Amino acid sequence: MSERKLILYISMSLDGFIATKDDDISWLSIVEHTGENYGYTKFTETVDTYIIGRKTYEVVLKLTNGKFPQAERFKCYVLSRQKRKDENGITFYNGKVEDLIQKIKKEKGKNIYCDGGGQIVKLLMEKNLIDEYIISIMPIVLGDGKRLFLGGTERFTLQAKAAEVYKSGLIQLRYTREEMSGLVDDLTQPE
Repeated sequence: MSERKLILYISMSLDGFIATKDDDISWLSIVEHTGENYGYTKFTETVDTYIIGRKTYEVVLKLTNGKFPQAERFKCYVLSRQKRKDENGITFYNGKVEDLIQKIKKEKGKNIYCDGGGQIVKLLMEKNLIDEYIISIMPIVLGDGKRLFLGGTERFTLQAKAAEVYKSGLIQLRYTREEMSGLVDDLTQPE
């Protein structure tokens, strides 16, 4: 079996937001069509572990009347700065994220699914922990809200793996991270 991968699987508006300032994500429904889930079912068959930030976790709880549906399907980790007792099949983790990811990857299992939020994505990017990015671009401009990419990370390049355009206007992009070795030399050589 190949090594487990950490995959960011998330949606954002065309202008880069994952939610409004007040955590509204109802705009995601603009692409809902009967029988179309944009590869989500197929994707979730390849994962068995789910990672999310505490703030996003709390938003999900509000939207689902206190239930966390992901805990019924996956081994769930909520990344938090505070110590908290595990509950309802969810492990709250407040240590070094790279230690957690390394531990999970050493265990036998499927891939690891990350669903945000922006601060967790930034932390994972800073530590070079995201192996694959699957980002669904929604056909909407929010103008303001909570960004997926917060900036402040070092530059790195990605290898495009796929792009799929759906009738709803959603475009799903797939990238893997490239190693920078050799690329910097190529970019700095005079012609």
